[in-house]
Amino acid sequence: MEQVLADLTGPDLRVLFCGINPGTLSGELGLHFARTGNRFWKLLHAGGFTESVLLPAEQHVLPGLGIGITNLVGRVTAAASELGVDELRDGATRLEAKVGTLRPRCVAVLGLQAYRTAFLRPEAAIGRQPELLGGALLWLLPNPSGLQAHYQLPEMSEMFRSLLVATEAP
Repeated sequence: MEQVLADLTGPDLRVLFCGINPGTLSGELGLHFARTGNRFWKLLHAGGFTESVLLPAEQHVLPGLGIGITNLVGRVTAAASELGVDELRDGATRLEAKVGTLRPRCVAVLGLQAYRTAFLRPEAAIGRQPELLGGALLWLLPNPSGLQAHYQLPEMSEMFRSLLVATEAP
């Protein structure tokens, strides 16, 4: 599938965040997590990755902070539920290859059900995963979309803080 939203990467990434796929607004604007209700930007700040809450249009500063963003699937949809199983599984294969090239310290997949499907891990739980991905630590975090109401901001902020601590240089 065509990838309309370019990956945001750089050298020496501390964390490569991996969303499920771009939403309609992200596809239109060419910005990751472009919707105002998306909690990703608040969570980066609450977790200690950024000094302030960035706007999606400020995403270009992230690689300088050791943070990258990619997606499992490049195809733009109104909802991640529109993606097929094969698309997600193909995305997992592409992600592993990308991680092997970029060599981030950690990959954090944002979306429990998408991860379980893409990586054939139906019992996976939020947090650090027992296996590595392309040599990188692998974390699973909830989807930060405002549509995802199961996890609230304080709980998710703590998950992002735990990720930050785990990715600090030894």
